[in-house]
Amino acid sequence: MNAHGAVAVDDGHEVGTTKLFLWVWFWLLLLTAIEVLLAYFQLHPYLMLTILVGLSLIKSALILSYFMHLRFERLSLFLILIPAMVFCICMMLIMFFPDSVRLMQMRSH
Repeated sequence: MNAHGAVAVDDGHEVGTTKLFLWVWFWLLLLTAIEVLLAYFQLHPYLMLTILVGLSLIKSALILSYFMHLRFERLSLFLILIPAMVFCICMMLIMFFPDSVRLMQMRSH
């Protein structure tokens, strides 16, 4: 086991330990609980959306890194996937926020 909680298998490829995956699962559960609790607070919609998008990005990074085993892959694969993910997130945000503002303005009339 190395300092990152990974164990090398026979072919030299590293995999995570059960303890590591349980720790990541705990953090995912905690982040989900925070997202659910936010629904009970009367926050401004922009603040709520910003917090929820930020928490979702953290959760998706944890899932990609540990449960899809990208944390233990070569750096080249990581450098190919991250720009594509950032592009997709930017495209979603470009399309999402104008529609959400329009819907909030329609609701206030």
